[in-house]
Amino acid sequence: MLTPLYIIPARGGSKGIPRKNIKLLGGRPLIDYSIAAARAAGAPDDHIILSTEDDEIASVARACGLSTPYRRPDALATDTAGSREVILDVMDWAEKQGVAYDCVVLLQPTSPMRTAEDILSTLAAYTPDIDMAVTVVEAASNPYYNCFETDADGYLHISKGDGLYTRRQDAPAAWEFNGAVYVINPQSIRQMPLGAFPRRVAVPMPRSRSIDLDTPIDWMVAEALISQSK
Repeated sequence: MLTPLYIIPARGGSKGIPRKNIKLLGGRPLIDYSIAAARAAGAPDDHIILSTEDDEIASVARACGLSTPYRRPDALATDTAGSREVILDVMDWAEKQGVAYDCVVLLQPTSPMRTAEDILSTLAAYTPDIDMAVTVVEAASNPYYNCFETDADGYLHISKGDGLYTRRQDAPAAWEFNGAVYVINPQSIRQMPLGAFPRRVAVPMPRSRSIDLDTPIDWMVAEALISQSK
């Protein structure tokens, strides 16, 4: 049975939606959705690590009942800081605290519609001989059907294949990361960044739970979905 280390990355800076990690969504701070999902998936609180440099975000997490003993270094809270470095810093800190784990579960706060079942499905898809199991959603543009590139002469051509598919459902499936759940092999991320992983397993999620909050319009959609679910 796996013993995951859950990491919730929540830096203070946010340009698209200012202070979004603690902004109220459906009457709850956004970060609370990820904390609650981790707990519902069976995570003990000492294996849920909030990664933030921001005192207010840490305070809101504590108000949600989560202890926040770790603090992200300021050098890893810039626009240019990479996810890999953020994850590695939490891993190093956890190991120094004696927290035992055999995989890392990254839960971005910007995926509030993710459920405990989504987390558990991704954990079930993970095995120690792969680099990562990751949630995906069907891509909005399929490279075999309606995704095009411009050639050297300036003409559009289909991105992949011969372009002869006349129905989207006949084309091979194409996926995109939805940002909801990443289950990561600790040894793999110590060796290379996430984008270089050669052994990634997809765990499909429906579009209704795949919203990733990046713009005010995304936020309006999430508010509507949450209101409808109530």
